[in-house]
This record gives sequence, structure tokens and C-alpha cells, in this order.
Amino acid sequence: MAVFTYKALQADGRALDGELEAGGRQEALKLVESRGLRPIRLTERGAVPGSVKPAVKASGKPKEPTKDAKPGSKPASAPGFSLGGSKITPRILENFTRLLSSLLAAGVPLSRALVIMTKEAATPVAGEKWKQVHDAVVDGLALTEAMARQPDTFPRVYVAMVEAGEAGGFLDVVLAQIADFQAREGDMKSKVINALLYPVIILVLAIAVLVFLLVFFIPRFQLIFTGFGGQLPLITRIIVGTSDFMRSYGLLGALGIGLGLFMLRSWFASEAGRRSWEGGILRAPVVGSLVAQFAMARFCRMLGTLLGAGVPLIACLNVARRSIGNQILVDAVSNSIERVKEGKQLGPSLGDCRTLFSGATLEMISVAEESGRLDQELVRIANVTEGDLDRQLKAAVALAEPLMLFLVAGLVGIIVIGMVLPIFSLQDQIK
Repeated sequence: MAVFTYKALQADGRALDGELEAGGRQEALKLVESRGLRPIRLTERGAVPGSVKPAVKASGKPKEPTKDAKPGSKPASAPGFSLGGSKITPRILENFTRLLSSLLAAGVPLSRALVIMTKEAATPVAGEKWKQVHDAVVDGLALTEAMARQPDTFPRVYVAMVEAGEAGGFLDVVLAQIADFQAREGDMKSKVINALLYPVIILVLAIAVLVFLLVFFIPRFQLIFTGFGGQLPLITRIIVGTSDFMRSYGLLGALGIGLGLFMLRSWFASEAGRRSWEGGILRAPVVGSLVAQFAMARFCRMLGTLLGAGVPLIACLNVARRSIGNQILVDAVSNSIERVKEGKQLGPSLGDCRTLFSGATLEMISVAEESGRLDQELVRIANVTEGDLDRQLKAAVALAEPLMLFLVAGLVGIIVIGMVLPIFSLQDQIK
């Protein structure tokens, strides 16, 4: 037999460390569960000399490993190509998080809950991902460590929130909060995408119309202009020159633009490039304010959500600052966290982050901290800020649509006028 050390949750939610002897990992998990505990971590320490695994238990447990192995056979036998895609979408991850929270809240042990999640996976790829998490947990890793092995599936903020809940002994509560946070985040992104969809379509159509006019339409007029003998108007010469350039060097120009975008993307991927870009975005007249408000809403919602779940303030701040997304703002919040660690209140500590927090917001945080309802106030601030952002976005899109239409009509009108002016000049010469 072997000695296993374990970490499990008691009925009151407190974490408990201990050790036991068992003939195998599955048997050890059963023993932990039989004591009314919910296993979080199970690690084999070593073998006990002279001990022999009982034959009854060895012969009486043939179905348990098969039960655990069964879910993994589904994704393993799936073909290489799947209609479900090879990526875990935010919706699939949200459903996984919510169902796992419900199972843990119902008292289902973590390992068994992950087995159920593997069986109920929406796609074979998702089933394989959940099975990898299950296998890592059964091998003795914490859920946080198992998820951290798959950064393409579980974002860093997600893992950090799970780590806070796992350490505090209220993993089911934190998972439910994560699912709610993901749902709100998805709704916010959908609103942004839907708002920008129509202006983007207009812009693409405008570019397509301009390319068609310059490449296929203008050259036909050039045949007429060559017999004029006189000098063409300036606007016509500019349009004709642009058309000649696009027909002669259009492909080279497209390749150059593609290469420039690739180099720009590589520069953005670097630390210096990302900081320069994020700093420039914050300094932009209108966009910078919207980005800062969005980051503040995410920070407040994350912080309020974790505080409501019972996570300590310092741990909440360390997780919430990762959700901001802009490294310039993350650094500013990090300095405030250091002041909180020194014993200062949260409101005054965030006072230097004026890009994120206005004076009124800081005052509301300070009052809520003094009255003991900081978590509720932070969530309320996030709701108000997101509502304000939604209204600003709708107003900006309502203004952008006629501006885009005016731009398209203006460009097409300039080309038409430029092509018609020589005809009037020809009539004057005839007269």
C-alpha cells in the first residue's frame, strides 16, 4: 500500500490537510470522500514497507477505473476534424464554469464533477480539454495548476480567480461568480461588435467602390481624354494619376501594406510596442476616455465579485488588476496595491490612478469601504459605468453612420465631377 497526502474541504468550507494509506489513487479518493470531505489535492508520498493491497479491494474495484476512463474515450476516439471546431469558445467555457460550480455546490467531489463535465462536453475537443484537467487533478495537482497548463483555454484572469477560490475554500462560489462575469463580459463585447458592424460594412463597401472606379471605370474615360489636345483640369489629372498608379503598382502596394501590418503586429507584440500603443490609446481624445472607463468597469466588477465571494482584499486586488488589460493602467493600480498592503484604505490608495478613477468614484469607494459594503458598491459602480458606456457607444455609432455615408458620397461625387469637367471643357472649346 502507499501513503497519500491530501487537501480537502470540510462540510463548513474549511480546508483540511491529512494523509491516509490506500492501495491506489482511486481507492484513496474514495476514502477521502467517505470521510465527508471534498478532495482538492491528492499526492502519493511513498510506499509502506511490508504492506500488501487486500485482494478483496483489488478484485472489488474493477469498474471504478473504467468509469473514470470512459469519459476520456469519447474525445480520444473522435476524428481529427470536428465540426465543433478546435477551439474552446467563450460560451463553452462559461457553460463549463457554471455547471462545474453547480456540481460542487451540490456536494459532488471535484474529481467526479470533472468526470461528469467530460461526459457532458459540448464538443469532442472540449471533452479532451476537460479530461486533461481531470487527469491532472487526479494525479495530485491543484485545479489551478491543472488549468494553468492550458493557457489557450483558461485565461490568466480566470486561473487567478480559481486560485483565490480554491485557497479560500469556496471554489463553487467563485466559479459561479466567474460564470456571471463571463456572461456580462460577453454581452458587453457583443454590444460593441454589433454597434461597429454597420460602420465597418459601409467602410468596406466604400473602399470596394473606390477601387472599382479607379481600376475599371476611370481607364475608359482616359481613352476619351487623350483626343482632347488641351490640358485636363487639376482634379481630373489627380484622379487619372491615382488610377494609373493603382493599375501599375496596386499589387506591390497591397504587398507593402501587408508587410507593414505584419511588422506593426510584431512590434505590438513586444513589450515596448505594446506599452507605446496602449499609452497612445489612452491619450487619444475620445477613444482614450472610453478605454479607461471600460477598464475601470472591469476592475470594479472583478474586485466586487471576488470580495462578495469572501476572497481577501489583497488577493482580490491582485486578481482584479490583471483584468484591466492595459499595462499602463495595471502598473498604476499595482502601485496602489502596495499602499493597501501597507495598511492604507483602498479609496485614497487609488487616488493616483486618476486616468481610471474620477474624484467622485474614489469618494464612493471610500464611503463604501467605511460602511462595510465595498463589494456591493463596486458592482454598482461597474453597472453604472457600463450603462454609461453603452449610451456613449450608441451615440458615437449614431453619429458615425451618417458621417460614413457622407464620406462615401463625397468621394464618389469627387470622382464623378472630375470625370465630367473635361467634357464641359470640350464643349467650351467647340463653341
